[in-house]
Amino acid sequence: MQSTFMDKLEDVLLPIADKLNNNKYLASLRDGFMIALPLIIFGSIFVVIANFPFLDKLLSESQFTAWQNAVGPASAATLSIMGLFVIIGIGYKLTERNGLEGIYGAVTALSAVLILTPQVVGKTEGVIPTEILGAKGMFLGIIVSIITSELYSLFTKKDITIKMPKGVPDQVSKSFSALLPVAFTLTIFLIIRILIAFTPFNTLQDLIYTIVQEPLTALGKGLPATIVAVLFIQIFWFFGLHGQIIVNTVFDPIWYSLNNENFEAFQKGLELPNIITKQFIDTFLVGMGGTGGTIAVVIGIYLLCRSKQNKEIAKLGTPASIFNVNEPILFGLPIIMNPLVVIPWIVSPVIITIVSYSAMYIGFVPKPSGVIVPWTTPIFISGFLATGNAWQGAALQLVNLCITFVIWWPFLKVLDKNYLKQELEK
Repeated sequence: MQSTFMDKLEDVLLPIADKLNNNKYLASLRDGFMIALPLIIFGSIFVVIANFPFLDKLLSESQFTAWQNAVGPASAATLSIMGLFVIIGIGYKLTERNGLEGIYGAVTALSAVLILTPQVVGKTEGVIPTEILGAKGMFLGIIVSIITSELYSLFTKKDITIKMPKGVPDQVSKSFSALLPVAFTLTIFLIIRILIAFTPFNTLQDLIYTIVQEPLTALGKGLPATIVAVLFIQIFWFFGLHGQIIVNTVFDPIWYSLNNENFEAFQKGLELPNIITKQFIDTFLVGMGGTGGTIAVVIGIYLLCRSKQNKEIAKLGTPASIFNVNEPILFGLPIIMNPLVVIPWIVSPVIITIVSYSAMYIGFVPKPSGVIVPWTTPIFISGFLATGNAWQGAALQLVNLCITFVIWWPFLKVLDKNYLKQELEK
């Protein structure tokens, strides 16, 4: 029965995966993220080190600040500007797929994004805000890198180039051949920046970010709104955008306010008014190995998978996943842009949101007390602390872990079978 289900699932998913993998834009997007993978893993490790649970309680304020300042640059120079590496990777790979020198597509994509980026922080000009080169600007960076690569390729293939005489060194000749395609491409983006400056948004980044935020802002508190927020987080992440940052920008004020209401009631010994709070999200969704509850995926790989690729990714991702940092799994498995796992990736967080909400609504599990538990606190400890030192909070996390594991099970098997086949062919 299980084998039949797996075969049917494979018959449905693999043809879709093959078509998507053969699409040059999606393949370039995937490859662009893979180029950034070593930097992402390095940054993830130091995010955990810098934010180790309760380190701020063990050290004095000055010691903790000094510690953060000492190790912070590791993540600031990698994860915080991850969009920069992805832009270069996509530009390179897509231009290469178009049969041209990839490096020119990469630097053109990077330059186009910088042209569109406001080079001012506060009143200081000539400074590029790193947030634009990170999660906030990721969507724009992806779109721009694809468009620039196509424009550069179009101008080059139309032979709008400068031809150098024979005898000129090859690299010099290539540089001059790229001059006009690069110049025309970047001029288009300069014109776009000038036009956007006359709008209320001022920059293209602000325009796109506002368009994303406004639909989310219309949502309020409660289970339906939370499910929509979770769906947005998962969908954004699937396409390589930092869903947590995008959605939290809108919802954090609401969730923190609800959190404070619970904390005040908890201190006074009154009934807690809210189920959905910031701690609910951080503990029962993010606090299970990272966004999407991916510690269950890591466990699933150890128990179910045989491919070398999966096993190595699990080994690399385990230390970070324990502290709820899951970029190594997101980009290494990969989950991003992988049609074989899109269903469990989107469905499982929604299911555990409903289960967690229902358990608290019925009264099986206490509502979050409002006490802020560091987001890097490992699973079970965080559930216990977030619900006012109640064992039911840890038990609920265990139930959610099992649910996520069961949902991922068949899809991990299909993924592993696919990887095993590729490894045997090689």
